[in-house]
Amino acid sequence: MESFFDVFPPIVLVLATGVAFLAGVVKGVVGFAMPMIIISGLSSVMAPGLALAGLILPTLVTNGMQALRQGPAAAIATVHRFRWFLGAGLLAMVSAAQLVTFLPGQVMMALIGIPVAAFALAQLLGWQARMNRTPTRRFEVTFGAFTGLVGGLAGIWGPPTVAYLTALNTEKREQMRVQGVIYGLGAVALTLAHMVSGVLYPVTMLFSLSMIPPAVLGMWIGGKIQDRIDHATFRKATLAVLLVGGLNLVRRAFLG
Repeated sequence: MESFFDVFPPIVLVLATGVAFLAGVVKGVVGFAMPMIIISGLSSVMAPGLALAGLILPTLVTNGMQALRQGPAAAIATVHRFRWFLGAGLLAMVSAAQLVTFLPGQVMMALIGIPVAAFALAQLLGWQARMNRTPTRRFEVTFGAFTGLVGGLAGIWGPPTVAYLTALNTEKREQMRVQGVIYGLGAVALTLAHMVSGVLYPVTMLFSLSMIPPAVLGMWIGGKIQDRIDHATFRKATLAVLLVGGLNLVRRAFLG
């Protein structure tokens, strides 16, 4: 039977702690990007499946904190408003999660890197879609299913979610809460799905638990930073980092 330190040597754990802390800081400032940063950073030192396991529990905990920041009543109202988007996304995520153990690592990295890089580049270039704040049910279900598909395969559902909320021109405070609710429910589904898929087992579960403290600390610091600096400027810097991380995953997927 493999031991924890056979799978995760001390130097890897130190690097993983730093990645989780950085991801927490960014999430504390902009409300998203933790899974993207963790999967991009950890995939440089471990197999994509192990990196995916590492992001699951810190993502679950920090999204719960974010979703409930304005209290349970506000979170429940958000669930009701986005119920079709959430329902379709959860179903697609649970279904797609079962394919993770059958996909080659290079395919997973491409599935993660391409949407991350495309989203970051489009935002940096100023692209912002706009639509009615009450989209059709068909559009909600379609976009929700696509988001769940990406989330189930790669543990990342931030880019399509942020694009969707931005297109609806969602108010900043509500958007932060909506992201917490959507990502939090997605994280619950992702956790349950990967307990079935085999990605989460005792060794990887312990690793994921070890990622929670640095992620929470980073998120707390990020929240303090958000109060002191220009949000738009920091968000542009964050998108630049995500673009580099996404392109690195694409490079590894196609060039090795």
